[in-house]
Amino acid sequence: MLAARRCLIATVAGSGSSTNPALQFAESYVLEDLVLRTARSLAHEVGLDTVTPGAGAALRLLAAAGNARAVVEIGTGTGVSGVWLLRGMRVGGVLTTIDVEVEHQRIARRIFAEAGFVAGRTRIITGRALDVLPRLADGAYDLVFVDAEATGFPACVDAALRLLRPGGVLVLNGALAGGRIGDPAARDAETVTVRETVKAIRESEHWIPALLPLGHGLLAAVRC
Repeated sequence: MLAARRCLIATVAGSGSSTNPALQFAESYVLEDLVLRTARSLAHEVGLDTVTPGAGAALRLLAAAGNARAVVEIGTGTGVSGVWLLRGMRVGGVLTTIDVEVEHQRIARRIFAEAGFVAGRTRIITGRALDVLPRLADGAYDLVFVDAEATGFPACVDAALRLLRPGGVLVLNGALAGGRIGDPAARDAETVTVRETVKAIRESEHWIPALLPLGHGLLAAVRC
């Protein structure tokens, strides 16, 4: 089962609570409005982590740069990343967002409405991502954003390769593995999976990647 990330206390650079002044400035560069602050507060109440403001701004940028019309999000949460994505997408574009938690999606639905997005702008699907993704159309999406348990990264990358059009963008949240990605002594299952996934994407002929040290780390890769 792929589930949205549970809240973890992180203190390393790139984890969203860095003491590096430059990273702090980057995180606060784009301000969040009341809707996003509310969604973030609700996520904290239910024990969910969210993309940081800096990572959210990067998602909006990637959606806008790709003129995204169709986006898949794995891990709805309370709608923080969804709002950022929708604000970068084309007018009329549709966000397909998947999560196993009905209650979280109920909150997200309200947040999307409060952000001014009509119901037709979102397709909210409750279920396991690995059950839902095979039902989505090949080559029909401009961006796939994965904000779920790292153990599911390999399967999500395989699915994204099928779902994305050439030039579409895959984004993995949590690509710094809580700051452990560069520590060879870190051999826990999550870190090893993240490390192997980012290496496989870097070495693949199917992707043009970059690792962005915002929030918990964003691995962004364009499908060739």
